[in-house]
Amino acid sequence: METMSSSPVGLHRVVEPRGVLPQAAWRLDPDPSLAADEVRVRVERLNLDAASFRQLSDKHGSDGDAVRAEVLEIIRTRGKMHNPVTGSGGMLVGTVEEAGPGSGLGLAKGDRIATLVSLTLTPLHIDDDLKAWDGRSEQVPCDGHAILFGRSIAAHLPDDLPADLALAVMDVCGAPALTHRVVAKYVAQGRPPVVAVIGGAGKSGSLALAAARRAGAARTIGVVPVEREHDALAAAGLADVVALADARDPVALGAAVEAAGGPADVTVVCVDVPGCEHGAVLATADLGTVVFFSMATSFAAAALGAEGLAADVTLMIGNGYAAGHADFALNVLRTSPGARSLFEQRLAAHGAVHPPR
Repeated sequence: METMSSSPVGLHRVVEPRGVLPQAAWRLDPDPSLAADEVRVRVERLNLDAASFRQLSDKHGSDGDAVRAEVLEIIRTRGKMHNPVTGSGGMLVGTVEEAGPGSGLGLAKGDRIATLVSLTLTPLHIDDDLKAWDGRSEQVPCDGHAILFGRSIAAHLPDDLPADLALAVMDVCGAPALTHRVVAKYVAQGRPPVVAVIGGAGKSGSLALAAARRAGAARTIGVVPVEREHDALAAAGLADVVALADARDPVALGAAVEAAGGPADVTVVCVDVPGCEHGAVLATADLGTVVFFSMATSFAAAALGAEGLAADVTLMIGNGYAAGHADFALNVLRTSPGARSLFEQRLAAHGAVHPPR
């Protein structure tokens, strides 16, 4: 094994501009040679984050070939999957090819894992031109390699779930963990909150609803934009009330949440389109909390919007990491038939769920 000098946060992999962390870099070096604390993974599937995939699909009019070509060009140009428009990436699953002797990640050759750090900071090289992907789904079958740093995070794939299902859950595992934490704090103070989840039928939204109920929310409200999602979320039974509203229409969103039993004490934003910040603030009660989990969020718009609306609310950026978040999210899925049903419906729309390996 060849070795190179290293930084545990990956500074040695930054090509340009020098001196920034890998996530902020324009280009990374995906050289397969390992530093002592690195791990090389043979990649079998990427999961593009929802905001990035929507932006690419909308840009190319749902032309899968064009989407595939642009994703491949981004990876080739930047040495990572980092959408320059949305600033987001996703995550991956694969098998450990080699672990450096100084790696502290607890991974060994042959382990099947999912990375719990963003593709925006993960050195990545694709070998097969993404030829097995039709460009029409967030999950991207592929062959290539990726590099994990000394301070990267990864989780072993569970034996009881299909790989594509586990990947879809792990891609959004920060959302249920933080939602549960926020709701539990309200409950501990003796005031179980009304929780509204904007985008409640999606991956992060469905798990956030299940986590809010588990934490003791007084009422859960799921907000969706179209009848199809309304019916699916209602059938899943994850929300006490399902409201229909376009989250980009602030007045309509606020009114829909109020009619459903709001305003919300906790509003969780899990949509993949921009322009939902003001509606989320309007849907939230004074001294309430808004948690933004969407990579389409403009945090300047959220802060200035709250100020302009004279809304005394706490604005939180949804951190994709929380201690134990992967295990927690998988447990939520296992114990919530409604959430699992929504995940499997989403995956089935883009190809069958595969059996566990």
